[in-house]
Amino acid sequence: MTEVDVFISNYTLVDPEIFQLWVEGHTASEAVAILNDKGLGIKTGASLELIASDVLDHYRTYALLEKLLSSPNKLQEQLAFQIDPQTRLLLIEKYYEFDDEVIRELLGKKLSSKNRKDLDEVAEKTGKSLKSCRRQFDNVKRIFKTVEEMPGSIIENIKNLFYLPDKLAKKYACIVFIACIRFETSKKKLQHLSFNSWKKCCETIMEHWTYKITGNYDCVFKSQNTTDVLVGPEYYDTEMDKEFLLELRELKVLLDREKDHKHLVCLYLKPKLLQKNFIDLDTNFRLYTRTILTLATALHRARDMKNLFTDLAQILDYFKQSNWSIHDFELFLNAYAQCALEIDIIRTDATLKSSWEKFMRVISKCLLVMYV
Repeated sequence: MTEVDVFISNYTLVDPEIFQLWVEGHTASEAVAILNDKGLGIKTGASLELIASDVLDHYRTYALLEKLLSSPNKLQEQLAFQIDPQTRLLLIEKYYEFDDEVIRELLGKKLSSKNRKDLDEVAEKTGKSLKSCRRQFDNVKRIFKTVEEMPGSIIENIKNLFYLPDKLAKKYACIVFIACIRFETSKKKLQHLSFNSWKKCCETIMEHWTYKITGNYDCVFKSQNTTDVLVGPEYYDTEMDKEFLLELRELKVLLDREKDHKHLVCLYLKPKLLQKNFIDLDTNFRLYTRTILTLATALHRARDMKNLFTDLAQILDYFKQSNWSIHDFELFLNAYAQCALEIDIIRTDATLKSSWEKFMRVISKCLLVMYV
């Protein structure tokens, strides 16, 4: 008699390629066609029927896993599917990945049931499947609702609660930040900005203009040095630093020193700028500086912060209409920021100096990102 050892396992097999097709919203038949076009049958010797059967098996498994993927904690703790830790992280990362062009269409929109029903336009505009657009919408809404009111680092909260890698968590953090501050993103003059542009701008705002949280959360302090961080459970890095924004109102003193500021900027830039740009600067300095300073002194009001990027686009329009190159524009921003620090009223006031540096560091970065 022949003895046969039998081992039965319910270990869940995940095919990354098939899972990616499922995540992208392809139907099983579409996935079979794509795999066949890639030559899977030729490479493996499998018939089309066998490939279809395998894809259907995977699709059934992924449909069962989706409820767990919508709550990664459950996926980590469940016992129904035997999945190794590395594969679990792969599933979560792939499920929560998104298309930048889809998310760009969602920025600034309410994460409501009505907007979810209207994703057909997003799918048509981006060329992505409706199912994929819905998955991305639901993931953004889920993460936003979970972390919007949580104290602590928004990036760390997303990583800890959703097990996302750092790079992806940072992208979601920017989406949440935009939604929390309610930045205007849909104006015509902002339509050209990609999601990556928004991400770069929001990262620098979050770094310099929001409350930061470090160290242990048992104490709260803020030193007289405004560059120090705030520590404590009631501070959120999705909230703007209100004290800093109020301090920006004092920058209006530069309006009284406009001639001094202009003299220093022109003196520095005359040998560096194209002649036509220097003439434009000499003629329109008052317009440029007053637009920038008006923006600074109004940001403590929520409605003005909401329109930050619209106002930045207006500043850009002035320079674009005068055909400034991005190189000369960057030279102007650097000179404008540095020369103000040489004016005694700024140089001798530590708080004002710090406020100016933080303000110009952020708007210079945003303006250069937006200058496309």
